[in-house]
Amino acid sequence: MKKLALVTGATSGIGRATARILAKNNYKVILCGRREDRLIALEKELKEYTKIHTLCFDVRDKKAVFENINSLPTEFSEIDILVNNAGNAHGLDPIQNGNLDDWEAMIDINIKGLLYVSKALIPQMIERKSGHIINIGSTAGKEVYPNGNVYCATKHAVDALNKSMKMDLNPYGIRVSAIHPGMVETEFSEVRFKGDKDKAANVYKGLKPLEPEDIADIIHFVVSRPYHVNISDLVVMATAQGSATIVNRETTV
Repeated sequence: MKKLALVTGATSGIGRATARILAKNNYKVILCGRREDRLIALEKELKEYTKIHTLCFDVRDKKAVFENINSLPTEFSEIDILVNNAGNAHGLDPIQNGNLDDWEAMIDINIKGLLYVSKALIPQMIERKSGHIINIGSTAGKEVYPNGNVYCATKHAVDALNKSMKMDLNPYGIRVSAIHPGMVETEFSEVRFKGDKDKAANVYKGLKPLEPEDIADIIHFVVSRPYHVNISDLVVMATAQGSATIVNRETTV
């Protein structure tokens, strides 16, 4: 029997790569994202491998989260794996210059969105006494860096939530895992710099960063372990990255 995975933020980057690898490895997949055109295109691509369902909503919208998940047809209603991938960084300013709208967007997406989707799905996992929640954090959840302030705070919150989820859900046999990537070349930096492609490109200049497929491959490994194995906390960085602020920009292979 195919397992069913729900992936948030499935329209780009790590989420899209995760949906692809799971679909190609015989998982049914629910694709969640804000951009309907991308959801449609990805569904068309992946339906040759497995059964796909799409949900178009913003994880910040509590009402939309619960309405969409409650609308799932029977075939897609019992979710085995939740990949809490949706998240963003907005701005890179010192705390005194921070934009309040940016702060609220990061808190709403990275923390509240993760909580809304988890809250919608955890009851069914508790009822079945099985399930696996994968929370995508960041090395910013393990250390802070200059101008990272609120983004780092939100990812520290993801780290804390992952640990507490694991404790709270332990009596029900639910696996809980966090994967904390370092520098991954996606749309992440372009979003952070408000569409400034030059600034975004400079983030990865002179090194070989992680690719979305690297993290997706790890997610597949984590969810495919025997059920008695739970990989609860995993930090992944490019070889060129020594820490959040130490990067060897001469390592391009």
